[in-house]
Amino acid sequence: MNKTEFKNKLAERLELPQYVSNDIIDACLEIISQSLQNGENVTLQGFGIFTPWQQTERQGRNPRTGEGCMIAPRVSVKFKPGKYLLKKLNKN
Repeated sequence: MNKTEFKNKLAERLELPQYVSNDIIDACLEIISQSLQNGENVTLQGFGIFTPWQQTERQGRNPRTGEGCMIAPRVSVKFKPGKYLLKKLNKN
């Protein structure tokens, strides 16, 4: 599912115009992004936890030339699914 499909399903479920559901999704994503940029964990109870983490500089390799290069350090995000999400995914 992409963002447009998600927006349409949200609008249908909440009986809202699509532009309102789009604004809601954009606001949620902005709040999550801002929190992660500030180094905060984002916990959505029952769904999961988004955690920012610092990747260290490491040695990489150009796949075309085989030449080694250093990959710069960066911040990435880890996601740990919540208990209720895992229950829904593993009903069998």
